[in-house]
Amino acid sequence: MADTKTNPKYKDRLFSFIFGNEKNKKWTLALYNAVNHSNYTNPDDIEINTLENAVYMGMKNDVSFLLHTAINLYEHQSTYNPNMPARQLIYLGKLFEKHIKKYNCNMYGTKRIELPVPKFVVFYNGLKDTADEECLYLSDLFPEESRDDADVTARVRMININYGHNKELLDACKPLYEYAWFVEQIRVGCRSSNNDEEKSEAISKALTDMPDTFSIKEFLLENRAEVEMSCLTEYNEAETMNMLKEEAWEEGLAEGREIGLAEGRAEGLKQGLEKGRLEGEQDGYRMSVQNVALCLMSKDASLSEEDALKEATRMVMGEKRN
Repeated sequence: MADTKTNPKYKDRLFSFIFGNEKNKKWTLALYNAVNHSNYTNPDDIEINTLENAVYMGMKNDVSFLLHTAINLYEHQSTYNPNMPARQLIYLGKLFEKHIKKYNCNMYGTKRIELPVPKFVVFYNGLKDTADEECLYLSDLFPEESRDDADVTARVRMININYGHNKELLDACKPLYEYAWFVEQIRVGCRSSNNDEEKSEAISKALTDMPDTFSIKEFLLENRAEVEMSCLTEYNEAETMNMLKEEAWEEGLAEGREIGLAEGRAEGLKQGLEKGRLEGEQDGYRMSVQNVALCLMSKDASLSEEDALKEATRMVMGEKRN
């Protein structure tokens, strides 16, 4: 491993580190052009305005930037999340507030102010099989019977950037293709790893094996310690969350069945099995929520128990439906 000092304040995801970096605006522009089928050529036209420390219930703004008349909010997700329209809308409100202050827009005057057009994109590279592209709508989060009455709407493009998906898009943006390749190599290398040391070796090998022709290689090598730390953190985080949900659900079901069987012997085998099934599901759900909430709070000390439980409930219920 290269002798590179780790910046203790480095917390960005690898995607943000590559595409949301002031030094890499040419890659940000290449990504924008590929997504929008445009051909802008001047990276200096990009004004990166990613929110600093913008965390809401464990959610962090990844990359946002202005380009001409558009404000682009790019988020990276390694788990499928149908709630992204609501999250993006929250970030947009903060960015509009920042924009209005910066340009001294008079919100209370009679003259109409001008705001940049919002563009929402999620780059997905999780394990759940999804289409190459789909749209998520804010209206889908409203009660079905009231959706037509909503006065606010938002659409988020979710683009699958797993290696082997969206060939045309990845071919159009070389840094994105290289990022997808790198993530896939890490994923394959970590499958047989049993501890952090072996995972670190797999991550380091993926970085070393990256072809010299890759445009992002020099940048990643210059920041090797930060890159490897980020990759290990991301991989462990996703792995831990999946394990917590699966183990807690299985343990809860097993415990519930035992309770049901014990009571069933007194009330009758048929009634006991039914009660055990119902209580098992309930106990499994409660244990899943509690364990996931603890994991969320361990990652974000500012997260209250109430907010952690709300977020954990949403995650577990989404997993159960899937």
